[in-house]
Amino acid sequence: MKAGAIILSGGKSSRMGKNKALLKFHEKTNIEIILDELKHVFDDIILVTNEPETYQFLNIKTITDQYKESGPLAGIHAGLEASDYEENFVVACDMPFVSGELAASLVKELKHHEAVVPISEGRQHPLFAAYQKRAAVVAKDCIEEGMLRMKHLLDRLDVRYLDEQDLKLYCEGNLERVFFNMNRPEEYEDAKKMTQSD
Repeated sequence: MKAGAIILSGGKSSRMGKNKALLKFHEKTNIEIILDELKHVFDDIILVTNEPETYQFLNIKTITDQYKESGPLAGIHAGLEASDYEENFVVACDMPFVSGELAASLVKELKHHEAVVPISEGRQHPLFAAYQKRAAVVAKDCIEEGMLRMKHLLDRLDVRYLDEQDLKLYCEGNLERVFFNMNRPEEYEDAKKMTQSD
């Protein structure tokens, strides 16, 4: 589809104790699994990381944050700025069960909105969401004002929120699994068990 995908891999992984993007499932790293899933759908994929040398093996366009120490907001800003597309899907690198099908559906729902953010089990998922390129300007304003939470960005955008009922129309898979993210070693162990049962 005529849209870009942006993978964010800028976190310190302090709770996990090691780089979440490079955790292995069978023979592949987590980030390779995400990349493989998104490649089927998106024309262009950008990786935002402050350690570009770590990811040279992926052979994809890699950029760094323009605003250091500013969290995922800085990653979204950098990714959208660098994208050649008006419509973009953004995902964090700690979500091993990304659904390309759902990612594409979120982008298709952008239309007249600046962002499309899913809600699952009462939680918003702004790091598995679609954004218009122009949202980069709003992210920049938030960062420069010291408003670094994702909520600060969403409050300033025209956002379409999709709840579980909406999401089930677009994704046949298990939503809880799609939005599963790994922050702690025990969550990595859970994810490995989930892949073994596939």
